[in-house]
Amino acid sequence: MSQPLDPEMFTGCSSPAVSPLRIGGKWTPKIIRCLETGPRRFSELEVPLRGITPKVLTETLRSMERDGLVTRTVGDGVPARVDYELSALGRTLLGPMDACCAWAAAHLPELRDAREAYEGDDVSQGAAAR
Repeated sequence: MSQPLDPEMFTGCSSPAVSPLRIGGKWTPKIIRCLETGPRRFSELEVPLRGITPKVLTETLRSMERDGLVTRTVGDGVPARVDYELSALGRTLLGPMDACCAWAAAHLPELRDAREAYEGDDVSQGAAAR
């Protein structure tokens, strides 16, 4: 029998309110990749991020800015030019993201096989329950 989990196992890591695990969200890594080569305007980010609504893009950028991953610069003009850029902290995520992408590329066939097997089991279990 395995040992029970220590209820204090995360003490000292970070509180749930400041957990960096949000970086794993759907859009944040994609936005980081979009900003990797330099500052971009909101409308530029919308092009490769097909499927994101303006509201979700705004919320994600604000969250990233709040976490110190992105800087927002408002320039002169009417309407004002707003640029988003990775901060120094945001740039520190590029290496780990490269490692995750390499892992995913190396193991994609295994992931697909596991998902197909799971979905096949799920379907057969659903039929058996009827």
